[in-house]
Parts: sequence; structure tokens; C-alpha cells
Amino acid sequence: MSSSPLIEADRKHLIHPVINYRAHEARGATVLESGHGAWLRDIDGHELLDAFSGLWCVNVGYGQQSIVEAATRQMTRLPYATTYFHFSSEPAIELAKKLVDVTPASLQHVYFTLGGSDAIDSAIRFITHYFNATGRPAKKQMIALERGYHGSSSVGAGLTALPAFHRNFDLPLPNQHHLPSPYAYRREEGADDAALIAASVDALEAKVAQLGAENVAAFFCEPIQGSGGVIVPPRGWLKAMRDACRRLDILFVADEVITGFGRTGPLFACEAENVEPDLMTVAKGLTAGYAPMGAVLMSDAIYQGISGDKNDTAIVGHGQTYSAHPVSAAIGLEVLRLYHEGGLLANAQAFAPRFSAGLDALLDHPLVGDSRHRGLLGALELVANKHTRARFDATLKLSDRIAAAAYKNRLVFRAFGDNILGFAPALCYGEDEFEQLFTRLKRTLDDVLEDSEVRAALSK
Repeated sequence: MSSSPLIEADRKHLIHPVINYRAHEARGATVLESGHGAWLRDIDGHELLDAFSGLWCVNVGYGQQSIVEAATRQMTRLPYATTYFHFSSEPAIELAKKLVDVTPASLQHVYFTLGGSDAIDSAIRFITHYFNATGRPAKKQMIALERGYHGSSSVGAGLTALPAFHRNFDLPLPNQHHLPSPYAYRREEGADDAALIAASVDALEAKVAQLGAENVAAFFCEPIQGSGGVIVPPRGWLKAMRDACRRLDILFVADEVITGFGRTGPLFACEAENVEPDLMTVAKGLTAGYAPMGAVLMSDAIYQGISGDKNDTAIVGHGQTYSAHPVSAAIGLEVLRLYHEGGLLANAQAFAPRFSAGLDALLDHPLVGDSRHRGLLGALELVANKHTRARFDATLKLSDRIAAAAYKNRLVFRAFGDNILGFAPALCYGEDEFEQLFTRLKRTLDDVLEDSEVRAALSK
């Protein structure tokens, strides 16, 4: 099939996530054909520099032959093994053990999912089961953050606090609540990091007092908010919130679907502040996008609370056909090896200062109001007025203009609807890729600034 029939077939049959369907029908798809390292090639032969790792996930870059070989060996040997009926497989067992070895010490048990959304959904189900099984059935209220993203399952999307995931879906649910985001760029004038941390702790304590601690089950948060605009809280925020949850007797759930596996510097963002969560959700970098897989890791206290009695016939009624899939697990094992023995984690840590300096240098650009980053996760926030931090009017559709200009400059990143640009370069990036990233990014911003409507929207 040539590109034109492919695009037409896409219009007619393939439903894309998180998009206006009519707008997509009008635009048509950009069909990707191949990838190698940090580069993608579309079906028209354009070479694109991927500065977003697919969807925050291809941490190791494209075309890692050792991963292909690991998957091939496992598919030849045992392409599928259920974990129902007490069955298991070697790669799933090994991956579970390795995850326990490399995650915070509080996490001792692993349930494998297909991705991040159902990892959150599974965590919610386990939490509900835990409090019911341990005689505290009133603890059903759950708290998350504004601008947070916790997937798009029927329940998890309510913990997500982005309007598109609620509109026409009857969400959030009555037992789902949200606190202000620790959004440093938008904080009150004069407030420092300590005040921002204190405000978050106060908001959590106030919400728990309002609901009653005996009714609150858990607090969910991303160590850095990803899809909400790469909101980077001050250092110390994560530990302060974890400590508050312990005082309030509610579970602390760290959603490291985006931040895990070297994205923010250490293997997991929790490590940076010695935070030990009660549950942690992971996905994306677990298999680096080479196959679907996520996981919920839980403390031994929670596991013991839901494990029941061996003399009782009652089961824990939660599972999925592809949980602990052996091919995905084999890929996960090789990806973990590449982070450590393959030097990718060390490479990312070495180049993090180059990444942050490149973003910060763009603060001089007329469109850029804020640069924020940690490790190889970062964002630029575009504003109509640098002094007042006023946003561009939504009718300008600035994000669409930015995405079009970026493609013209053969660069891929995330242009959020509120004019925040998200970046998550692969951990294999070298100096040449960073040089090209920032050259192409500046050119993209300059191209957008040349648009007369955009220039007119800048307020002095």
C-alpha cells in the first residue's frame, strides 16, 4: 500500500487516542515506518528526531538488537504462559524479583499489567480490597492532584485531573478528589519552595479532615506531573507528602509510569528523596515501549492484608489474560540490563546538565516564559506576556501551529493544548542529538514567531 491508501484507511478505520476524531479525519495520519536510535522515519522518507521517546516510553531508543533477540528467543521457546491456575514462567518470575531488588525497600510484591492505565486501575482495586478485607470498609475516598494524569481506565481517569478525560465520561466519581498542583511557575508571588511544599501538605491535611481520616484510603501522585505539563515540584515535596500520608494513616501511591526507569536521573524518582511508597505503578520504560507491560508494586503489609487464608476458598478476583506475559517479561529483563550494564542510566545522568542548559537557554526567546526539568524530563511554557505570565488565547490554536512547525523542522515533541512543550529524549541521546534537538527547537519557535497572528498575540 502506498502512503495515500494507508492514510485513507487510517481515516476510515483506526481510532486514535486523545484526539478530536473529526480533526484527525481532516488532517490524516503521519505514518511512521521505521526507527533507529533517537530517529524515526516516516513513510514519505522524512527523518525525524524524536525528542519525546515515543510517548515517554522508548527510553533505550529504537532498534536495540539485543531486545529484539531476547523477544525472539522467548517467542521461540514459550510465546505465552498464563499466570492463572498457579502457572508461571521463568522470565516473569525473574523480572518480578529484579523489580523488587531495584525499587524502594517498602515494595515486596509485583502484579504485572498491560500498561500504566490498568496498573492504576489494579492499584485502586487492590486498595479497595485491602481496606474491606482488613475491616475498614469506610476507607473509600481517594485523593490526587489537579493536572495529574493516572491513565484513562473507567475509574483511573477520574483520578486523572485533565478536563478532556472527564468530559462526557461522568467523571470524576464522588469518591475522587483533587488538590492544587505544586505548580511553581504559577504559584503566588513571593512564595518560595518551602511555602509551596507547606501549602500542599496543608491542602492534603485539610481535605482529609474534611472527608474524615477514617474514610480516606489513599493519595495518588506523580513525582513529576507528566501529561499535566511536566510540573516539577520543589525537592522535598515528595517526601513531605509521603510523611503526611503516614501521619494521616492513608496509603501513599507513587505513579512512576513516566518518571521511572532513569527518566529523572535515578532509576526511580522516589530514590532521590528516599521515599518508600505503599504502592508504586510503573510501565513505559519497563519495556521501553518494545512490548506492552506495566506493574503494580505493593508493600508486604498490603499483600498480607489481601492474601486471605490458605484454608479459605475465597479468591482475589482480579486478573488479566496477558498479565506477566513471558515475551514482555523477557524484554523487560533485557531493558533493565541495558539501563545498568548497557550504560544508558549513566549516559542519561551525564547528559542531564546539557539537556537542562539547552532548555534554559531558550528562556531568552520571546515566546518562552518558563523552563523546567529534572533528569531527561523537561518542558518549556509559552506565554503571551513574560511579566504577567498570561497565556495565549485558546482560539489561536498555538499548539497546532507549533506541532506543524516542529514537523517541518523534522522534530518530534509534545505540544500540549495549553502551550506547554514537553520533552523526554531517549536515554541513549549523545551530544550530536542534543545539538540537533536545540537547533531544531529554536528554529521551530522562530518559525512560529514569524506568524503575524502569533506576533500580534504577544502582549507587551
